[in-house]
Amino acid sequence: MTCKNSDCQCDCKAPDFSELAEVLGKYAKVPGSLITILQKAQDIYGYLSMDAINYISEQTGIKPAKIYGVATFYSQFRLQPIGKYLIMLCQGTACHVNGSEMIEEAICEELSISDGETTEDGIFTLNNVACLGCCSLAPVMMIKSVHGDETYGNLTKDSVRDVLQEIRQREA
Repeated sequence: MTCKNSDCQCDCKAPDFSELAEVLGKYAKVPGSLITILQKAQDIYGYLSMDAINYISEQTGIKPAKIYGVATFYSQFRLQPIGKYLIMLCQGTACHVNGSEMIEEAICEELSISDGETTEDGIFTLNNVACLGCCSLAPVMMIKSVHGDETYGNLTKDSVRDVLQEIRQREA
């Protein structure tokens, strides 16, 4: 596919929505399936781009504003790409009382990002989450990547820095 704008001089290409087309073939006409469609779109692309939202709108007949409203209402949806490693830092009660704020501070200092941000090199994204369900390991974080999910517990400022530096070295 190429750019739909006939006046375009950018030689840009429109996103490939073939995988999403399969999902929409199954769910587009099913009432109440918007969240399922958005979840599957995010699984495919890693986040919900405006191009994806507009494509979903075209295929379902749901206005882009309504889709965007649903996507921004639920915290599970992302509207920006995430890093290769998604750091989910637990901020639940057990983690909070055991120093999750100190762990967040160490991550932010080490990576020069804040909650919800991605490092300039696209390696890490930090997301604070309500609970990972690993209270006995508090404070705890999970790092999601294409290699799977790894959980790190009983964190200290030093141990979290060691984990992040080890990942950076692997990526170098």
